[in-house]
Amino acid sequence: MTALFALATSLLWGLADFGGGLLSRRTPALTVVVVSQCVAAAVLGVVVAATGAWSEAGPRLWFAVAAGAVGPVAMLSFYKALALGPMGVVSPLGSLGVAVPVGVGLLVGERPGLLQFAGVAVAVAGVVLAGGPQLRGAPVQRQAVALTLLAAFGFGAVMSLISEASTTVPGLFLALFVQRVTNIAVGGTALGVSVRRGGRALPQEGGLAAVRSALPALAFVGLADVAANGTYSIAAQHGPVTVAAVLASLYPVVTALAARGVLGERLRGIQTAGAGLALLGTVLLATG
Repeated sequence: MTALFALATSLLWGLADFGGGLLSRRTPALTVVVVSQCVAAAVLGVVVAATGAWSEAGPRLWFAVAAGAVGPVAMLSFYKALALGPMGVVSPLGSLGVAVPVGVGLLVGERPGLLQFAGVAVAVAGVVLAGGPQLRGAPVQRQAVALTLLAAFGFGAVMSLISEASTTVPGLFLALFVQRVTNIAVGGTALGVSVRRGGRALPQEGGLAAVRSALPALAFVGLADVAANGTYSIAAQHGPVTVAAVLASLYPVVTALAARGVLGERLRGIQTAGAGLALLGTVLLATG
């Protein structure tokens, strides 16, 4: 069960990341986050009402609130990085967020093994190589790397927090709903501030009509993201967290394959090597 749900997490997160990054090339990233999460919250609200999950309310929901506060920052950073691209480099670097659950383990008394130390070295090398010549190039490329690392930390924090938010299936529905409502509150506030400062909430071409036409894709992104959070939580609760983390961290492969198949992206050799090292470092961190 752990392997099945963790692999489902990889597939869902990978497709959600690809869809969110692609939409962010035409629509402001904050709008993508807020609208997609509104759809997810609406669906979850119906599920919570239908299952009577409100009875599961308790102190653990604060973990969901915290995850909801961190999530929009991570998603916004990641979607902006994906919009700057290329996806095949950005997405693997985002998988370094698995270091956060490992770090939490250290804080509660676990001691790192040789594989974890090796994972740190390999992952850092992957970050440098994946940036490659771009780190010495245009500032926008350096910004993409920085945004991706910020997003990775946020994703890792969300993984740790949401796995602690519930111990039952109805409780998980409620926790995911609370997380999404918090996502909307934080993301909506940021969007409002951005608009007041002169930023855009709608695409330059098409405006509101363009957002309406993109609703199916936005709905898919939001629902795939919330489903991935749910499947990861189940995987982490029903088996070794290390196994769940390793398999769930394979989602960048899905994003990279989607980018290659749909967009025809081609990576430089040094970038491919760096992306591969980042994934290898992720696996070493999680399995050490």
